[in-house]
Amino acid sequence: MERSLELANMSRIQGFILLGLSTRQGIRIGLFAIFLTLYLLTLLENMLIIYLVCSHSKLHKPMYFFLGNLSCLEICYVSVTMPSLLVGLRSSPCHVSFTACIIQLFLFIALISTKCTLLASMAYDRYVAICRPLHYPLLMRPQVCLGLAMTSWLGGLLVSVAKTTCIASLSYCGPNVLNHFFCDVSPLLNLSCTHMALTELVDFISAIVIFCGSLLVALASYVAIGRTVLHMPSAATRRKALSTCASHLVVVGIFYAVVLFMYSRLSHINSTDLNKVLSVIYTVVTPTCSPVIYCLRNREVHTALQKTLHSRWVSSTRTDLAHS
Repeated sequence: MERSLELANMSRIQGFILLGLSTRQGIRIGLFAIFLTLYLLTLLENMLIIYLVCSHSKLHKPMYFFLGNLSCLEICYVSVTMPSLLVGLRSSPCHVSFTACIIQLFLFIALISTKCTLLASMAYDRYVAICRPLHYPLLMRPQVCLGLAMTSWLGGLLVSVAKTTCIASLSYCGPNVLNHFFCDVSPLLNLSCTHMALTELVDFISAIVIFCGSLLVALASYVAIGRTVLHMPSAATRRKALSTCASHLVVVGIFYAVVLFMYSRLSHINSTDLNKVLSVIYTVVTPTCSPVIYCLRNREVHTALQKTLHSRWVSSTRTDLAHS
């Protein structure tokens, strides 16, 4: 018994070893360049959206308020997981202390929980806009939008505190090798050598409340939107209504499909390599694609971007003329 406790304490002090995304030396340099490019692109895209939403009065609407919150979240989200992925590709395996691993886990759970509730809030916003347009100014007034956003962020933090506390209190008796590129829930639980009934209960309850709850809100919103659209009198009206929520529906569908597939824990998909690939999709690919999906299908964002580029071009031209 004393020997087990000593080993647990030693493993906590020494931390964990992250094997990273790939152990093949030949492809790690190429993957490093690809993921570094995606990381910088994600930061640039989302910072641009935040700038456009804040600087253009025509984008001061509930939909763009939530889009700005989502972009801020995506910046934090990729900045939690991507650095360890890049470090692992440069120097695999990557050694991480127990404290650093738990901090990364805390931030990851908080942000992914917040993302779930933010996507649900955005689905509710589209439901009110399409199904109850006359009540939209009242139901989605600034106080309500701010309350939904704050609830999303605070809810994610509370869920993360509960889950991370339970996971951090477990004993890890070795081995301390995580076959992953960041400290995720499942790999850590697989290394624990203590009874996990409370941790699994907290994980189950949080999944029901945050993940399933937000998914049900999103599904209910889009079912109601679909019924309303089907009863619209003209095809042009139906196309206009669908165009306002199509981009969000694509992002929601990709995110929830991957996460459901990832955490269903069915025996025939219980592959570590497959889990890492799926983790890349919802921690790297989705944050990179989301701003593109939103911007490509949104005329108001297009207009705001064109005005910004035009004003910058005019300003630089005037500066050049003044100097000449």
